[in-house]
Amino acid sequence: MGECWERGTATFMILGNQCTRACRFCNVQSNMRPAPVDLDEPERLANTALAMELKHVVITSVARDDLPDGGALQFARCLSKIRELGPTLTTEVLVPDFMGNEQSLNLVTKESPNVFNHNLETVRRLTPRVRSKALYDRSLALLKLAKTQNPQMRTKSGLMLGLGEDDDEVLQALIDLRAHNCEHLTLGQYLRPSAWHHPVQRYVNPEEFSQWGNVAKNLGFSHVESAPLVRSSYHAEEGV
Repeated sequence: MGECWERGTATFMILGNQCTRACRFCNVQSNMRPAPVDLDEPERLANTALAMELKHVVITSVARDDLPDGGALQFARCLSKIRELGPTLTTEVLVPDFMGNEQSLNLVTKESPNVFNHNLETVRRLTPRVRSKALYDRSLALLKLAKTQNPQMRTKSGLMLGLGEDDDEVLQALIDLRAHNCEHLTLGQYLRPSAWHHPVQRYVNPEEFSQWGNVAKNLGFSHVESAPLVRSSYHAEEGV
């Protein structure tokens, strides 16, 4: 976190701290009835980014399947307010899948974040076990559709290693991402938040992460971060 802040980057989670899903890798609290959307949040976020003298702002959220648009309009409001109050700031969004809704997605992409991120998180076989309500192919389709809606954006995704995947499955996930116009990639080690969560199957050594980084670059990803402690927004500003 400190390394990111020194570079002028910070990540903000919008739409509250309670998620309508219960993914087996994530430690965010689950609640099928989260608090109502805070309409003052976009301005507070933008003013905070300015007060912190940031250069790059990453916006993510809990999943809000309780909302008709999945929370997409709040992403759009935040991007719009940042552009209004801090026009020199660059932006990245890390979004849920919006249940694959094209209209919801368009609310976000038409605001032109510099980077559009949606994490695949894991390989196809493990998706039903690890990602609550998510579909592997829906996530891939979302990335491709986002790039179609706004070709100026960079598209980005990430995988956690150590969940029980094998090498062939990781390679296929990377191939699938490139086939769906994903340009940037993060690879990091999965760490288990609690005994309820999916167990760590193995700890991947740094040399193997480096090898996967080279594989990803050879597949055509234009920006890759691959190391045990890499997370979605690590060195995010370098991908703009």
